[in-house]
Amino acid sequence: MSSVGAALTLVAVLLWLGMVIAISFLEAPLKFTAPGVTLAIGLGIGRRVFRALNAVEAVLGVIAVAGIVLAFAAGNHGPAAIWVGTVSAIVCLAAQVVGVRPALNRRSDEVLAGDGTTAQDRRSTAHFYYGGLELVKIVALIVAAMALLLHG
Repeated sequence: MSSVGAALTLVAVLLWLGMVIAISFLEAPLKFTAPGVTLAIGLGIGRRVFRALNAVEAVLGVIAVAGIVLAFAAGNHGPAAIWVGTVSAIVCLAAQVVGVRPALNRRSDEVLAGDGTTAQDRRSTAHFYYGGLELVKIVALIVAAMALLLHG
């Protein structure tokens, strides 16, 4: 891979990886344990944070792909693991934004409406799907980063 393309891709992938770990596995669960944070406030914060995170992830995905394309255009072909990891992470992000986040939004709307349902008492399976996709995304980004570091 070209040094510019590889560097661009590596920066995007590692920044993306760090953001997912920090937001999804640190900020998200911890905000609900902070003093004074109600369920409604936590859900409102979570919606904004994940909307922003997903937007930044999309930009980083585009940057990572642009770096790979730059390298390929220069005739430098890296291992398939770079493409596989990057594209897998993008597919996970798309599945989260299109397939899972709407269900999470409907559930949080139901909880915030306080319409007498038991929404607050039951667990949402959508959270498990979202978290599972986050784990797959993390593995995919690590695969891409390791391939770049070892062969970039």
